[in-house]
Amino acid sequence: MKMTFRWYGENDCIPLNYIKQIQGMSGVVTAVYDVPVGQVWELSRLERLKELCDAADLEMEVIESVPVHEDIKLGLPTRDAYIEAYKQNIINCGKVGVKCICYNFMPVFDWLRTDLYFKHKDGATSLAYNHDTLMKLDPKNLRLPGWDESYTADELNALLDSYKGMTHEKLFDNLVYFLNAIMPACDEAGVNMAIHPDDPPWDMFGLPRIICKEEDYDRLFAAVPNMHNGITFCTGSLGAGRFNDLPKMAAKYAKRIHFAHLRQLKYTSDIDFFENGHMTELGNVDIAEIMKALAKNGFEGYVRPDHGRNIWGEDAKPGYGLFDRALGATYLSGLWEGIVKSEKEI
Repeated sequence: MKMTFRWYGENDCIPLNYIKQIQGMSGVVTAVYDVPVGQVWELSRLERLKELCDAADLEMEVIESVPVHEDIKLGLPTRDAYIEAYKQNIINCGKVGVKCICYNFMPVFDWLRTDLYFKHKDGATSLAYNHDTLMKLDPKNLRLPGWDESYTADELNALLDSYKGMTHEKLFDNLVYFLNAIMPACDEAGVNMAIHPDDPPWDMFGLPRIICKEEDYDRLFAAVPNMHNGITFCTGSLGAGRFNDLPKMAAKYAKRIHFAHLRQLKYTSDIDFFENGHMTELGNVDIAEIMKALAKNGFEGYVRPDHGRNIWGEDAKPGYGLFDRALGATYLSGLWEGIVKSEKEI
């Protein structure tokens, strides 16, 4: 297991030397953030990031993420050109030592929350989700907390219209087509692909979501058995679905989990939740059992403390402050050390 930390590049308010000071931190998870989706990242851009990480004595072995163009998800005739560009990005990432790429296949919308500043009793704030609030929104006129409003209203409407009639089966077929096309590049570069689960793990605004539960992973691995085809095990995304047994899934897929996002949720209703500190006792996700399942079943991937609270007055990107994620990292590292040492003593 390697502990990592999300870093948003040179514009991140958290400097690399602060990240390095977190005990047990091996490297950062980053990306090239200002290149339009579907275009090739220049090798020099990746080399610049690598130089900065090397200077801070931090590895850069995980990229999160290389976004997938909507034409690929839609299965349009233009997808092959975008796939070729994606393959080149995999090759370029491999050239600078990247071992894992996190990505998702969610149509139009990435992760969705309804509150970025949910107030805790102790004054901390975190991300939260309320289903009724979300369902009252007009997807064609969105002003949604945290969502990247990179489309104009007309562009968004046109994109949503293009997905009319898209089924779960067709979207899954398009994912398999994409993966089969890029696996040769992964083989050449030695790069693992780690698909992020849909967040939250259910259909949204009439758009199908296909990476939500255990059966979805079984189907994916049967369709594309290449071991470079793996997953990002996000306990926050999967944990939002109470139908998921996370310790069981962590054990079952440990060797397919190339990357793990570990975060805590506290349910407030059958479907609503807020995000909390990482400790098991602070929510409904059994982080300790998940770590134990990973350790006992051969997990050798990367971990990062996922969304934390904003605490101690820190004014940072919601979910991505320094303080609580650092606390989360040390908690997770301590759990791992204890589990591994106890296993060796048995």
